[in-house]
Amino acid sequence: MRSFKQIMTSSIVKKQVMGVTGLLLCGFLITHLAGNCLIYLGPDVFNTYAHTLVTNPLLYPAEAVLALLFLSHIALAARLTIENNKARPVKYYMKSPTGRGATFASSTMPYTGIITLVFLILHLLNFKFGTIYTTQVGGVEMRDIYKTVIEHFKSPLNILWYIFAMLSLGIHVSHGFWSAFQSLGFNHPKYNCTLKCVSKLYALLITVGYSALPIYCYFQGVK
Repeated sequence: MRSFKQIMTSSIVKKQVMGVTGLLLCGFLITHLAGNCLIYLGPDVFNTYAHTLVTNPLLYPAEAVLALLFLSHIALAARLTIENNKARPVKYYMKSPTGRGATFASSTMPYTGIITLVFLILHLLNFKFGTIYTTQVGGVEMRDIYKTVIEHFKSPLNILWYIFAMLSLGIHVSHGFWSAFQSLGFNHPKYNCTLKCVSKLYALLITVGYSALPIYCYFQGVK
């Protein structure tokens, strides 16, 4: 009988945990996008939303959980990649794009994951820890995060980098969303096609939804 340690360190369990963390992060992406879309309603609404978040005492526990999800997902992805490379030490001279289950998204998962990680670090530096402006809404003094965002996206280079990162993220989740269900045992011809379609639609929503934000902010800055 296999020990508990052997079970928990098996590749199957690692993939399942990675699938769960990936799906939870996908849920975060949707909620974060919904919050960001409040910028379309103007500075007062967006700043009030941001102020409500940062003054909520549950923010720090939520950020800690989110950081744990990110770190666990990244660590498991790196570990599985290393183990897969060790299991196949001799690389094929040429990869066949028609291999079973082989797609551009699946074969570039490590690279799109690294791009997303770099983007996340820069995103936090630019916005969470970026230039701080203040404003008043309804007599309450708060951070003018709306102005921080508008100022950042006055630069076309910042816009191009943001959209490139969102395209990379879209490619990543287009495979990762579906793959997570596979790892959790949802692998049946009856559902696979539907899951793949949902995964692509989700990836499209994330890519277009986030990419539209810097373009809107640029034109607001021009005004």
